[in-house]
Amino acid sequence: MLEIVVMTENGERHVRVSAGGLAGLVRRIGGDGDRFLVAQRIPDLPDVFTQVWHEAGGDYTLEYRDGAAGRQFQARVGEPEAVIAAMTGWARQEAGWDGGPAWSLLDLGPAREVPPLSLGEDEREKLEKQVRETLAGGYVSRAELAEVAEEYLVTEDRRPVSREQARALADRLWLERVAETATWQGETDPERVTRAFTALADTGITARENFTCCRGCGHSEIGGEGESDARGFVYFHSQCTDSAVAGHGLTLFHGGFDGSSATAAAIGHEVVAALQAVGLHTEWDGTPGQAITVAPLDWRRRLIG
Repeated sequence: MLEIVVMTENGERHVRVSAGGLAGLVRRIGGDGDRFLVAQRIPDLPDVFTQVWHEAGGDYTLEYRDGAAGRQFQARVGEPEAVIAAMTGWARQEAGWDGGPAWSLLDLGPAREVPPLSLGEDEREKLEKQVRETLAGGYVSRAELAEVAEEYLVTEDRRPVSREQARALADRLWLERVAETATWQGETDPERVTRAFTALADTGITARENFTCCRGCGHSEIGGEGESDARGFVYFHSQCTDSAVAGHGLTLFHGGFDGSSATAAAIGHEVVAALQAVGLHTEWDGTPGQAITVAPLDWRRRLIG
């Protein structure tokens, strides 16, 4: 699998797509509502991406940005195979991946100066603390993190952080977190949770991480998330993520789609077994409808973006 996220014009998001999957997406674009795709690295890095635009019957416009707005390059390519080769090489960070197309540097104008934040020390610390806590959850994108930074201190008559300032702050703290996660060794507990959820999904259980804001919303929406023949579900919502970050373990909600206690209990036992199979400890008394707690838990989730 390629360590990239691919986003398409029609709203699809493909995480760690295979080389063949990327090739299929490139060959597919060209029709109305599906004319471009953008690829970013995992973890996402500011001003680092590649993208391609294609309209049926025309050439492919291929671009990449290499760390700054002043380093964005463009090439016109006639065939999809050349685009696929370049984008796959970029994704793999192969030496000389850009040697094929005839690139030209795009003139995007001067970079806009971002004024420093005009905040008191207390407000600055409060804002950075909130942004870091959001980062620690591990599910946020850079755009979402910037929105948190922009909105957190807003009051009815005051908006102290501009969109540009929010992006700059979010990107700075994002890169700090990326550097921190680069020092982690081996599989982390959140990755074990993901592995267990993937195994459960393969057996017909709808499994969702960081799903909705609360239990009420989660229970009302989980039925529309999985396959039509799903037997049951397991999920945790964003407040559960916050609790796990704070060191209080992870609460999982589960049940069956047929409404029976027997199915709910059976799903619970399958969830517990899947978690234990990946080396996680669970607390559950076997009561249908009773949440499962995963604890102790060291919540260190690597960013994707």
